[in-house]
Amino acid sequence: MVYDMIIVGGGPAGLTAAIYALRARKKILLIEKMVIGGQVAETNLIENYPGFLSITGPELADKMLKQAEHHGLEIVYGDVIEYSLEGEIKKIKTYQEEYECKAVILAMGAVARQLDIASEKEYMGHGVSYCATCDGNFYKNKEVAVVGGGNTSIGDALYLANIVKKVYLIHRRDTFRAEPIRMQKIHELCEGENPKLELITNSGIKDIEGNGKVESIIVENLVDNSTREINVDGVFVAIGRKPDTDHFQGILNLSESGYIITDEEMRTNIEGVYAVGDIREKDLKQIVNACGDGAIAAMDIVEWFNRKK
Repeated sequence: MVYDMIIVGGGPAGLTAAIYALRARKKILLIEKMVIGGQVAETNLIENYPGFLSITGPELADKMLKQAEHHGLEIVYGDVIEYSLEGEIKKIKTYQEEYECKAVILAMGAVARQLDIASEKEYMGHGVSYCATCDGNFYKNKEVAVVGGGNTSIGDALYLANIVKKVYLIHRRDTFRAEPIRMQKIHELCEGENPKLELITNSGIKDIEGNGKVESIIVENLVDNSTREINVDGVFVAIGRKPDTDHFQGILNLSESGYIITDEEMRTNIEGVYAVGDIREKDLKQIVNACGDGAIAAMDIVEWFNRKK
């Protein structure tokens, strides 16, 4: 079978593209290697998506999935290992099977950046985590560190503060990039005789120590190079994400940071290949404009099919 369109990635951008394409009566396959919803499914609370005063990430992802399934979405779970994007018929190969289509929408998003210290890999899954909502409940009434200075790290710290005994929020700079309303909540948690949260700025984690699991971190002050050992049971890394574009080096036009370059219709440099959501080069990476990317790409493909008739 040759599909009209294969969408790789089941986050908001991919699901929105599927909804629009299915409503246009196109034969669609969506390939997802892990969990439908992508990064959204790992987000505790969303307060800036239109139509919802607040909603959890898993709830929003589930609503999007059910809407796509209502229109007949076909989903395959698997990891794509090879792309053949040139020519009229594109081929996408997973470990299990090879699929063919006329157009491809790449919507794989981005993966968590790591601290790039040797001990980080040693303790992955043993105290080092990249998803507070996934693993936070393992640290009830314990002390943890969160690393990062943007909305994700601030959201993680606020979420964990409701579960753990104390949160150490570590950031390389002296100012945070998060929304003011969230930072106000952070500062409130830093107040009192026994604050739930402690800010450690101009600092980074130099090493992680323990015996089979995380027991402490060595924090280095980046101004005076002094170090401090802090006893923690977990480290949550939230220092940004990098695009999942290793397959496309030398094939698609990529930015210096590795994001796929597209035009305003989400077209890449190869005809019939589109990129949407966090995998493409753009300034704002939010759920709402990821959905917009998906809608634009799907409808441009539909119009492209109509022009070829």
